[in-house]
Amino acid sequence: MVQVEVAQARRLSYDLRRAMVDNQIRTFDVTDQRVLQAFLDVPREGFLPENVTELTYSDAPVTIDPPNRTGEVRVLLPPLFLAKLIQNASVTLRDRVLVVGAASGYTAAILARLAGSVLALESDPGFFSATVDQLAELSLPNVGTVQGPLAQGYPAGGPYDVVLVDGAVECNLEALLDQLAPQGRLLAILTKSSSATRRSGKAVRFDRIGADVSSRDVFDATAPVLAEFRERPSFIF
Repeated sequence: MVQVEVAQARRLSYDLRRAMVDNQIRTFDVTDQRVLQAFLDVPREGFLPENVTELTYSDAPVTIDPPNRTGEVRVLLPPLFLAKLIQNASVTLRDRVLVVGAASGYTAAILARLAGSVLALESDPGFFSATVDQLAELSLPNVGTVQGPLAQGYPAGGPYDVVLVDGAVECNLEALLDQLAPQGRLLAILTKSSSATRRSGKAVRFDRIGADVSSRDVFDATAPVLAEFRERPSFIF
């Protein structure tokens, strides 16, 4: 009886992932078969707390509290935004990838199926501990975890072919850009205030070519800004 229930749960999870891929990700012009398969392979429910399980495969941002209330809440990117960011990173099996703001570890698990190696960087101790546990449970040999300030990156593990910021930023990307390898790519959602109550943003790809870095917008997107990448308020007297 227990085996039947487990099999039914796995089938339901797969069906929900299939619906997410077909009805959300594909419709957002994500066509890379490797990316689509990675999202189909990784059960997202394993990376979310029980209080938000009803949103596991929705197209809405999901807010999760840090374990043990150790810091700020995080808002996970909708799967369609995450998938399109990853597609635009052009990840190959030779690439060394840094995930900045690993939170629950879901993004690192997706990228583990696409890259040669993945390093998940997390600053919050509660999220970091949860990420370590969840990624260890999946036995992903090409994924490592490290705790430290997000905006500083992790120079000891670089240079990186791909840096993906798992959230929005306003500033403080300099250290991460410095850790890009030649022909390295950094993907992030850049956001800004367009009024007192409204925000606008773009997903942006940065490319290192020699000593220079260029950038280009890849699609419209907004998300809450990670704390370490917020602009400080300016005061006008």
